[in-house]
Amino acid sequence: MKYALLAAFLYAISSPFSKLLLNHISPTMMASCLYLGAGIGLFILNKIKKTEEEKLEKKDMPYVIGMVVLDIIAPILLMIGLTLTTSSNAALLNNFEIVATTVIAYFIFKEKISKNLLIGIILVLISSIILTFDITSLKFNLGSILVLLAAISWGFENNCTKMISNKNPVDIVIIKGLFSGLGSLIVSIVINEVTINPYIIYALILGFFSYGLSITTYIYAQRHLGASKTSAFYAINPFIGSILSLIIFAEIPNINFIIAILIMSIATYFIIKE
Repeated sequence: MKYALLAAFLYAISSPFSKLLLNHISPTMMASCLYLGAGIGLFILNKIKKTEEEKLEKKDMPYVIGMVVLDIIAPILLMIGLTLTTSSNAALLNNFEIVATTVIAYFIFKEKISKNLLIGIILVLISSIILTFDITSLKFNLGSILVLLAAISWGFENNCTKMISNKNPVDIVIIKGLFSGLGSLIVSIVINEVTINPYIIYALILGFFSYGLSITTYIYAQRHLGASKTSAFYAINPFIGSILSLIIFAEIPNINFIIAILIMSIATYFIIKE
């Protein structure tokens, strides 16, 4: 449990600080820096203190490839979404990753879903729908929809990672970071969004903590709890991210956010109770 909670805290800092850095770095370049920071940081850390764990094998490659591809798609969607919606909205919508992870784990990997977890999932779904709909203009918020699509991509990715979570977590994060980061960089080059400035250093450092260390502790948690239950404990991260966002950006919550966070709080109670 402690690994899942630490992973949640580390990832929670991602949305508000990414939102700040997006004023200086393009979305695809930002996605690249976050994963490269994770991969490079863990690679250096592994050289200093090597871990003796089971290595990845040829039979793991389908899951590794799926993991890398989804880790290219998801952060790009999230970074673009962050430019189109508030950081607090995006942070709270990250809880939809629980829905995606659990539903995929249930239908594809046959993990069980308890009554409490099911209630929590339904409430998260309702809350997410509220956050994507703008009551004042009676239309869907494109930024929120992109954040939801990112959460769904990470839901698939979480289940790919679960299938290899018994292998060395540091190796997994290094592969995730370097290959997904390079993939996003290639996308950035192709669409002419490359950004070169000092803020890239801050993005790499943010990536090391909020992606590198967060993913490593998340994988350790998956070993003991499974994909769906790890996501359940991970449910506190949107609240931390939302509070940080409201403070950093002095955002005034709208009626959608207030209703959504109340429903999400009840959902989190049922999820953590499980």
